[in-house]
Amino acid sequence: MSRQIEFAGKSGARYRYTPLEEDRFAPPAGANFVIAELKPDGPSIVYAGETDNLANQAWRAALEEARKTYAQAKVLMRLNVTRAIREAERADLIEQYQPPMNQSLRN
Repeated sequence: MSRQIEFAGKSGARYRYTPLEEDRFAPPAGANFVIAELKPDGPSIVYAGETDNLANQAWRAALEEARKTYAQAKVLMRLNVTRAIREAERADLIEQYQPPMNQSLRN
């Protein structure tokens, strides 16, 4: 089992994410995902997203885009069934970490 990585949102809530093995089947469930560089001094989020079906690989295009700048970027996931919870968590993480890819999509 992969180790979990904890991120704290702006609200102070803590979220545990698990690295997603890109070549393995992902569950057909709602989830939040982050694309991050996993560095010795801690992870750095470059994108935060959410999907209603992780198996559809909605994260794949964002990961490929991220790797153009962040070659070692990894995708991590956290299963969340309810869309409202996923959206709130995503907003909380974006507010705290200001991921560069989320910021560039706003412009």
